[in-house]
Amino acid sequence: MSKRDYYEVLDVSKNASEAEIKKAFKRLAMKCHPDRNPDNKEAEEKFKEAKEAYDVLTDAQKRAAYDQFGHAGVDPSAGMGGAGFGGASFSDIFGDVFGDIFGGGGRTAGGQRVYRGADLRYNLELTLEEAVSGASVNIRVPTHVECDECGGSGAKQGTSPVTCATCGGHGQVRMQQGFFSLQQTCPRCHGSGNIIETPCGKCHGHGRVEVQKTLSVKVPAGVDNGDRIRLSGEGEAGEHGGPSGDLYVHVIVRPHDIFQRDGNDLFCEVPISVVTASLGGELEIPTLNGRVNLKIPAESQSGKLFRLRGKGVKSVRGSQLGDLLCRVSVETPVNLTKKQKELLKEFESSMNEDNVNHSPRASSWLDGVKKFFEDMKT
Repeated sequence: MSKRDYYEVLDVSKNASEAEIKKAFKRLAMKCHPDRNPDNKEAEEKFKEAKEAYDVLTDAQKRAAYDQFGHAGVDPSAGMGGAGFGGASFSDIFGDVFGDIFGGGGRTAGGQRVYRGADLRYNLELTLEEAVSGASVNIRVPTHVECDECGGSGAKQGTSPVTCATCGGHGQVRMQQGFFSLQQTCPRCHGSGNIIETPCGKCHGHGRVEVQKTLSVKVPAGVDNGDRIRLSGEGEAGEHGGPSGDLYVHVIVRPHDIFQRDGNDLFCEVPISVVTASLGGELEIPTLNGRVNLKIPAESQSGKLFRLRGKGVKSVRGSQLGDLLCRVSVETPVNLTKKQKELLKEFESSMNEDNVNHSPRASSWLDGVKKFFEDMKT
């Protein structure tokens, strides 16, 4: 089975810092470590996968090799680490790898060094209804794109970049210090390998221009707060014609006036009168798909939870439907008239006269208070 991309395993961007990579691994380790998941083979495999990705991406040399050659660059058994380089020397195979470590990038066919564009993040706010049912949303993203006047070369039309005389187009220069030969970024071309003598008038030699790009984002039904949608190649354009980065759309679901979401379930608070709580009744309850009737049995207490199955949210990764959980809250009447107050007093007197315990929770609480004070005396 083919290995997953290491950046995907840790859920980080390709230009993530070492601190971000360590934080992502720690989060996965806390979740999938075998000590926390005994006899769970799936969790064990996920931990091993995350550890392998972490070991490579926190090692500068291994990470550079992985970025250049993929898994083959860090796995000797994949053909890059064993015998048989086709006659190529060590520096032929790994020259650009060490170049990347010291700030370089890939190269075009003409020898110009190119750089992958940065990944971008966009926070997309949605209503609960949009997140549950899905939506198609247009967003405007400030980004850098390839200059259409020079084609990304940075040179004025009719001219081309010339090879840097200092480094001979390699982007790196060697310095001899005793027995050691050190390689560093060329101070003249700053690692590009070329000099732009006549810059493009539109991008001023950068090969990119800043624009506001409008994109259509298809939000799948069931997304939740914190979910992320990746738009491949919609990040910043790379320098000198390099590949574009990715755009990561982070979903933020705005608070709802009625419902709170927990995974695939929805919660809502339903106020009911003392009469309905005592005698029972039927209430009309809103859901995201319309109205339903909720039967309240007699003698329902405040805080009682009712479950309406299948009235929650459909999972974004499957067909399972969550439930709607309604918690009733018995509301004390306010703004009573004189007559209403007298009726309530008469009602309370009638309950005290029939020698029936109408408030079992209150009686139990009073018994507990009595025992508490008795225990304090002993």
